[in-house]
Amino acid sequence: MFKTRLLSGIMLVAIALLTIISGGYVLFFTLLLVSLIGMRELFRAMKVREEKWNLLEATGYLGAVFYYISLLSDFEKYGMMTVILSLVLIMFVYVFTYPKYNAQQIMATFFGVIYVAVMLSFVYLTRNLPEGKFLVWLIFLCSWGCDTCAYCVGMLIGKHKMAPVLSPKKSVEGAVGGVAGAALLGVAYAAATSGPMAEYAVICAVGSLISMVGDLAASAIKRNQDIKDYGTLIPGHGGILDRFDSVIFTAPVIYFMAKLVLSI
Repeated sequence: MFKTRLLSGIMLVAIALLTIISGGYVLFFTLLLVSLIGMRELFRAMKVREEKWNLLEATGYLGAVFYYISLLSDFEKYGMMTVILSLVLIMFVYVFTYPKYNAQQIMATFFGVIYVAVMLSFVYLTRNLPEGKFLVWLIFLCSWGCDTCAYCVGMLIGKHKMAPVLSPKKSVEGAVGGVAGAALLGVAYAAATSGPMAEYAVICAVGSLISMVGDLAASAIKRNQDIKDYGTLIPGHGGILDRFDSVIFTAPVIYFMAKLVLSI
């Protein structure tokens, strides 16, 4: 199991390196594909999709595609417009096929557009910022770095449970270690790339805090739906949402923190 997980992790890192360094359309279409797969996993978990695809699920995908198209033109001008359009399309399906779908399925569909497609798109948006080729890696330093540091510190000295019902193995000490570790990684990354150390440390610290919320949020959804993993696409890791649960929350935070702290 460890060998499978390790090999899958190496493959994920290789793909991330290739797509993020390339940027542009390579990153755009990769994120769109990842978003659609992630939405499919969420739709299955939240019973939007039963045994086969349906009109409501397809409308959710269409909303995500419209949103991503807006990124190619002007995100600030058309981004929110396409999000609202997605909601309108979903409600259109709801009212004109009533009572085929219930309100919970409708809300889950729109939630999927926001939670997966919109949130993940900030990887692309961060990559397109000035100095984005450096800033975008802060997303992964925050999320995956915090996770690793929190796990190590928690295993060594963790005593106080952070969320005993939701995630009994996570500790307060681990969380503190994760935030501190992410901040130190930010400093090290700044030194390696000639970036501003204090600013990178702050961005990584805040991003790591939010990444833990993302991790716990994904766990909460899985517990509510009584499933262990969202999927089996990534051997040893589960589905897209199992591996990118913290990245989903961290990406928008890094984007806005970079604009705020670095005045981009």
